[in-house]
Amino acid sequence: MESMRSMKLVLAMGVLCAMSLCGQAPVEVHGVPARAGAVDYQAKAEAGGVTIAADFLGHAVPTPEGMFTNEDYVAVEVAFYGKPDSKLKLTWEDFSLRINGKKMPIQATQFGLTLKSLKDPEWEPPVSPDGEKSKGSINGGGGGGGAAGDPKPLPPKMPFPLRRAMELKVTKAVMAEGERALPQAGLVFFSYRGKDEGIRQLELIYIGAAGTATLTFER
Repeated sequence: MESMRSMKLVLAMGVLCAMSLCGQAPVEVHGVPARAGAVDYQAKAEAGGVTIAADFLGHAVPTPEGMFTNEDYVAVEVAFYGKPDSKLKLTWEDFSLRINGKKMPIQATQFGLTLKSLKDPEWEPPVSPDGEKSKGSINGGGGGGGAAGDPKPLPPKMPFPLRRAMELKVTKAVMAEGERALPQAGLVFFSYRGKDEGIRQLELIYIGAAGTATLTFER
């Protein structure tokens, strides 16, 4: 019981931190534009009169405002299509991901918990006066190397304004929650540190307000 309470507290803190970007004004989560139709995605399935479509993005995190990566999580762009004027209650908790036929699928992760491991592949550490890129230090700051046997310096940190802007762009692209008019599309995340190339079988499982569905991706 205590562990369940702790887990719920962690998730709640992740939600609050992500929605406010840790002290900043709340960010509107509205997902990404849905494509013209479900056929424009890698996989699709029906559930209770709703068509669910998805693209597996691997460790890439594409958004309308930029491309990012996450070594600790994989992303799936999910879209919902229904009849005209139809609505559906959406939540990331309705999804799990089965990789390589594993018995237990991976439950989706609240997106706020994924932000700390986001990376911008276009960002490079600043160049020091001697012409070399900053190597970081054991306390996370700048500086060069130390004597032999010293702890390996940590990689330089992205400046806070740049990291906040990156997190904001990803937050906006996450799948919106609550009752929403269809079509809707957005990103859902799953904890997975393996390489994309090692994935041979992949299924996205949906159990939600529309019913149940399994989307099988061709690899």
